[in-house]
Amino acid sequence: MIQNEPKQVLKKYGSSFYWASQFLGKKLSHQVARLYKFCRYVDNLADSDNPNRELLLKNIKDHLANEDKKHQPEVVKEFLNLVSECSIPIEAAEELMEGMLGDQGSVRIADEKELLRYCHAVAGTVGIMVHSVLNCPQKQSVHFAVDLGIAMQLTNIARDVLEDAQIGRRYIPSTWLNMEPEKIAQKNLSDKDVISNATAKLVTLAEKYYESASRGIYCIPLRSRIAIAIALKLYRQIGIKLVENGSQWWKGRTIVSNKKKVLLSIISLNCIIMKKVPLHEKKLHKDFQGLSGANEF
Repeated sequence: MIQNEPKQVLKKYGSSFYWASQFLGKKLSHQVARLYKFCRYVDNLADSDNPNRELLLKNIKDHLANEDKKHQPEVVKEFLNLVSECSIPIEAAEELMEGMLGDQGSVRIADEKELLRYCHAVAGTVGIMVHSVLNCPQKQSVHFAVDLGIAMQLTNIARDVLEDAQIGRRYIPSTWLNMEPEKIAQKNLSDKDVISNATAKLVTLAEKYYESASRGIYCIPLRSRIAIAIALKLYRQIGIKLVENGSQWWKGRTIVSNKKKVLLSIISLNCIIMKKVPLHEKKLHKDFQGLSGANEF
């Protein structure tokens, strides 16, 4: 593996994360990039037109718990090296793969609980793994890491309503929007407002988890805290901008300008002033019982 390759993947696919990672220092930024490379690989595979993608995803999941290194795919070997270095809980990676497998075929999310459990699977688990890489000392800090992952995934869903509909997926719950993806993809004038309202609702739900993650960010060691604060603000801004522009989902992805990234990065530096971390709100995890990083009742 080329030493800088993970950072190149991060820069290509995750501009906001790449920007924030520059504040981590050489070792941590490379470890985070290696984690991102694995997550991006399986995400790209899950979204690809490869007819064998489900079998390939299952193969990766099986090899995560398989000690026979001889037949492990290279992407798994590289990831498991990182798991060993950073004491990443393998259960989180396995749950991530379950989430990716759940994306195969048509997707129709039924209700808010199913939406949140999906977000936990594909992004809350990533928060758990980043938490291990950053070596956060406080026990409850993992709950806040889950919340940041969930908030970011809700932002992704709000940003990508049209893209997802075009490939037969609707992550907006039926209880909010009982409409087939194919109909969403048609961008009919008569449907735009109701879909916009549901999209704005995703951003509102994300805000609850961003608020929690913001409170818990002081669990993170200082240098890493600055990077995560920047990532949080940059990603949060996508949802804020989307709603400010009228939740115009039919216009495609909302992006944050470089000028805004610089401004938000400067604002994020106020996290250097330490604050007391309140107890995590258990109600935010009421639908996650039995899952990695959940705040148990």
